[in-house]
Amino acid sequence: MTTPGPDIPGSGSRAGSAVPHESARGHVTGEALFTDDLLGRFPGLVHAWPVLAAHAHARLTRLDTTAALAQPYVVAVLTGSDVPGEGDAGPARHDEPLFPIEVMFHRQPVAWVLAESLEAARLGAARVVVEYEPLPAILTIEQAIEQRSYLAGPIGLTRGDVGVLGASSLRFDGQLSIGGQEHFYLETQSAVAWMDETGGVSLHSSTQHPSQTQEIVARVLGVARHQVTVECLRMGGAFGGKETQANTWAAIAALGAWKTRRPVRVRLTRQLDMALTGKRHPYLARYEAGFSLDGRLDALRLSLWSDGGWSLDLSEPIMWRSLFHCDNAYHLRAVDAVGHVCLTHKTSQTAFRGFGGPQAMLVIEEILSQGARRLGLRPEDVRERNFYREGDTTHYGQPVGDADRLGTIWTTLKQTSAFERRRADIDAFNARSLHVKRGLAMTPAKFGIAFTATFYNQGGALVLVYRDGSVQLNHGGTEMGQGLFTKIRQVAAGSLGVAADRIRMMPTRTDKVPNTSATAASASTDLNGAAVIDACRQISARLTTVAAGLLGCDASAVRIADDTASDGRRSLPFSEVCEAAYRQRVPLFAHGFYRTPDIHFDPAVGRGRPFHYFTYGAAVSEVEVDGFTGAYHLRQTDILQDVGDSISPVIDRGQIEGGFIQGVGWLTLEELLWDTQGRVATDTASTYKLPSWSEVPDVFEVNFLQRATQPGVVFGSKAIGEPPLMLAISVREAIRDAVTAFADAGGGHAPVVTFDSPATPERVFSAVRRVRLERPAFR
Repeated sequence: MTTPGPDIPGSGSRAGSAVPHESARGHVTGEALFTDDLLGRFPGLVHAWPVLAAHAHARLTRLDTTAALAQPYVVAVLTGSDVPGEGDAGPARHDEPLFPIEVMFHRQPVAWVLAESLEAARLGAARVVVEYEPLPAILTIEQAIEQRSYLAGPIGLTRGDVGVLGASSLRFDGQLSIGGQEHFYLETQSAVAWMDETGGVSLHSSTQHPSQTQEIVARVLGVARHQVTVECLRMGGAFGGKETQANTWAAIAALGAWKTRRPVRVRLTRQLDMALTGKRHPYLARYEAGFSLDGRLDALRLSLWSDGGWSLDLSEPIMWRSLFHCDNAYHLRAVDAVGHVCLTHKTSQTAFRGFGGPQAMLVIEEILSQGARRLGLRPEDVRERNFYREGDTTHYGQPVGDADRLGTIWTTLKQTSAFERRRADIDAFNARSLHVKRGLAMTPAKFGIAFTATFYNQGGALVLVYRDGSVQLNHGGTEMGQGLFTKIRQVAAGSLGVAADRIRMMPTRTDKVPNTSATAASASTDLNGAAVIDACRQISARLTTVAAGLLGCDASAVRIADDTASDGRRSLPFSEVCEAAYRQRVPLFAHGFYRTPDIHFDPAVGRGRPFHYFTYGAAVSEVEVDGFTGAYHLRQTDILQDVGDSISPVIDRGQIEGGFIQGVGWLTLEELLWDTQGRVATDTASTYKLPSWSEVPDVFEVNFLQRATQPGVVFGSKAIGEPPLMLAISVREAIRDAVTAFADAGGGHAPVVTFDSPATPERVFSAVRRVRLERPAFR
């Protein structure tokens, strides 16, 4: 197919329109259904509840289900002996047994009880007798490093000679510990499975990757994939947490249906979901950096360790993206970056918005901030001085396209946010305020768009036009509230030249569009939208020929737009042209396909072009910090984001605002804690702190970079799902700026302030205390 561009006939009134989310009304009225809302369609439904291990690491020595089977209303107990195929849900290494002999994290399911009600299943699970031989557990990254307990690594990227560190005017080293993050999607993990009349298995699953869920279920049941159909109606949030980790629950539901020949429901309670599912990876970074006196970064030696938990999952590609993004927006002339994925006896950490990029970007911002403070320079000046320029390449050899947009965004945002005036106002406020200080910071974000596994960069679609001119649209992406279906419908409306209300978005199903990629990597509009354009162009070409015959003109004179086909003199309703096409035996359906061009990467040499393009953005944030409590208040945030030509401005703005606030939560509030037994201590909404209205800035300005068309993508638009999250680093840096201001209260010079992430009030309070006592740093 040809590369989709912004010049598609009839697109002007469709793409770029400020339309609401296609399911917005259903979301607020309750009419929009999710997986667990469908139970009434399945008479004879059976409910599943897990038997949970009481150790973080142990060997199972006895499993007796006799008492459970005697429990009233219990139908069956699933164990490893019930698996007809391979009892493993691991997507890469097949390292995630559904019924483990060796327990690898606290509360890991070792069996599942099926019963007529959820309560009966829970009571039955409590009656399963399990005995264990406890084994030593590794619960921290530091313990894993000490014991060389790794799932992957070392992997690395290098450029230049880091030996120049020894000649740098400023040289320092340090360490940064970065916490993980709970997805806390509103809809917990959920699946319903049933046998159809042919002996195949069908599922409703809350999954970002229906094709992989299909693959895992087929593997567990020992059948070919065409015997398994997976449908995702919509999800109540996912953020990466349902990219691979929906597979286990779907597999259990399918196995239960296979054994009982009845529909089976698996839905995790909030507490179970938080205890059993993976999180954003915690990281430990150790670095050595060298700067010139004017603030240019000479060289960087960086080691990253992630806490992968008990299985590999997506941890290796997540670490690769960390290595790709350890530059953020900065030209690293000499860098040696190495990553390891640690094996610990905790939940298997997984994809989360940003996919390893945020952790690495946080590290480089920490380094630049420290460098600026040590040199007595303004952090925003040091950042700008190290920006990529036109003609630069990344440390893995990819040209940085449109690098000048960084400078444009930076200069524009400084002006529109009144940065210099506010800097002076904050300095004046801090001079007269003893116990409350304000801080201001400005940070950029560059983010690469594509799956780093090249083969995932493909999309498919099936477009069906009916005789009355109405349309059903199927594609490989899933809707999780992010607005993908809204954008795709706008793309289809523009490509076909019809009103959006003619188009019905269909649930994502593996029997409509096969072999799809996950809805992830911020690439779903790029991939599936381009596939939809391909299908629509095929149909439009056929309809144009039909219309030309009806109008008595050449096909080149026909334009289909606004629900009509016209040659400039006469017009025909779109529905009339469709009816005529049917009567002329012209097909009114088409499969579309797209593959991202010109991307490749060779991990053996650490060189390639893994990304289709880069997005750019910047944020200015202002905070106020209370020196008595460490509590902060976010006074104002100004964001300028490069979205190309926005397909759906309302959706894009929502993604920017929501992503930013989610990033604020990760960096300042949300602290995952495990106790010494390996149990998740923050496993409820009462113990895990989420951002709320109080974290929304008093003034929140979001704007799009103008005249920013991106060539070679859908309607000139750019991805928006992940990039805004990293702009929340500006809040952390503003907190650092405010804490530094407390040094004046102690009568001394400003020390270098550093603290681990998240910057909770407890950490900020301790940092303020240390600054006032003129201690050199706090960690």
